[in-house]
Amino acid sequence: MANKTYKDKQKRHAPKLKIKKGDMVVVIAGADKDRSTPREILEVLPRENRAIVDGVNLRKKHQKPTETDQGGIVEKAASIHISNLMLVDSDNQPTRVGRKADDNGKLQRYGKRNGNIIK
Repeated sequence: MANKTYKDKQKRHAPKLKIKKGDMVVVIAGADKDRSTPREILEVLPRENRAIVDGVNLRKKHQKPTETDQGGIVEKAASIHISNLMLVDSDNQPTRVGRKADDNGKLQRYGKRNGNIIK
C-alpha cells in the first residue's frame, strides 16, 4: 500500500473568504493594478483562492462556431488571486475586512477603515 502524497489528499472544505460574488473590489497588485476604479466580482472560486473580476485579467479565447454563436476570437476574464484584491467600502475606499458577531450571534463583515457593516 503506497503512502498518499500531499497532492493526493482530499480537501475537506473550502476556506472562508472575505469577498463574495457581487462585491466591489480594486486590484492592488499585478498587471491590472488600478486603485481608482472599483470593479464587480463575477464569480468566486474558493478552492483555488481566486475570483473572476469584471474587466480584469482579460484573455483571448478562440471560440469554435456553434449553432447559436458565430465563433471567432472572444475576450474572457480569467481568474485573479484574492490576495491581489481589496474590498471597497461604502465610501469607495479600499478597506481590509473583519468579522464580528451582531446581537443575534451571526457573523457580519465590516470594513476596518471606518467600522461600517458591509452588506
